[in-house]
Amino acid sequence: MLSRDAGIDRDVFDRFYAAEFSYFSAKVRPALRYKRVPYVEILPTPAVYRQVIVPRTGLSFIPVLVTAEDETLQDSSEILDALERRFPAPPLYPRAAVLRAVAYLIELYADEFLILPGLHYRWSFPESVTKARADFAAITGNVEASRAFADRISGMLPFVGVVPASIPAIEAHTHDLLDRLSAHFSRHLYVLGQRPSLADCALMGPLHAHLYLDAVPARLMRERAPLVCHWIQRMSNPDPDGFGEWAAPAELAPTLTPLLALIGADAVPLLLDNLRAFDEWADSRPPQTSEPPRGVGGHATSLRGATFNRVTSAYTLWMVQRPLDAYAACTAAERREIDRALAGSGCEALFAYQPRHRLGKRRFKLVFEE
Repeated sequence: MLSRDAGIDRDVFDRFYAAEFSYFSAKVRPALRYKRVPYVEILPTPAVYRQVIVPRTGLSFIPVLVTAEDETLQDSSEILDALERRFPAPPLYPRAAVLRAVAYLIELYADEFLILPGLHYRWSFPESVTKARADFAAITGNVEASRAFADRISGMLPFVGVVPASIPAIEAHTHDLLDRLSAHFSRHLYVLGQRPSLADCALMGPLHAHLYLDAVPARLMRERAPLVCHWIQRMSNPDPDGFGEWAAPAELAPTLTPLLALIGADAVPLLLDNLRAFDEWADSRPPQTSEPPRGVGGHATSLRGATFNRVTSAYTLWMVQRPLDAYAACTAAERREIDRALAGSGCEALFAYQPRHRLGKRRFKLVFEE
């Protein structure tokens, strides 16, 4: 606990505006703890949104990190990038080319695909809905505002693709994910070996903030995947003396390859459908369009034989650029090593894709860089 009586100046601490049940807050929080960053966590009450978050970012999203130097960081990926620069030890981003590419790939999967089971298990079951509404009210202290927020979030389900046709496939994918992670964590403490990485932090978003804390999936997690639950506890309570090294790709392969194959079979085709639809929209956009909307229409996609429609997300392209940029920055020999590691998984199709457009960030908003 931090105390004024201990003679500690609060101004030396980062301020982390986040919530326990927030998907992307759960992605960043383990990194702060793992790196032993001096920080205080502040609830995103309506007053905090009005006085801090919206004035600093122009957006109503969490998490937001305000550093001790008064720099404002808003996007979870950019927050993690900044933490790695500011606090390089212990590292989160592997230097080995294969592990680094896999870490960015799993971040993409966690952020852009696992939102489907995250939203489904929170909002498709009355018991989970009741708990989520109570959790939001506990965070904000405002029951009516929390109900309105919950209504907005639950209304997103059909737009992201959580519809009756897709639900059996979403649940089957979730079961397979928990089984494959359980097998992996029976041999390795973390996704890439004996210390956390970007991949672990990204998976904490859906697995901790949603599945582990929501009413219905909490039972599923504890009954089906106790080793995954134990990994969540390790990530939430890091032991600074308990870390080893990241493993060699060959050592990880027996249990990591099935996880990559799951991503390649289910997530990569869905992401590529989004990328192709965004490219088509961007090809014909008005010439003066510098900032794409978050959603730019819809597209058809499928998961395990179930066909459904989703909103076409501009942000998906920005996230895809992260593994593609990491791959492009490698030497030819390193790219061949990555190709061998991904061969046959289905993930190689993502790295082979060449987007026709590129997005960057300006004042916390997506912008075209062309």
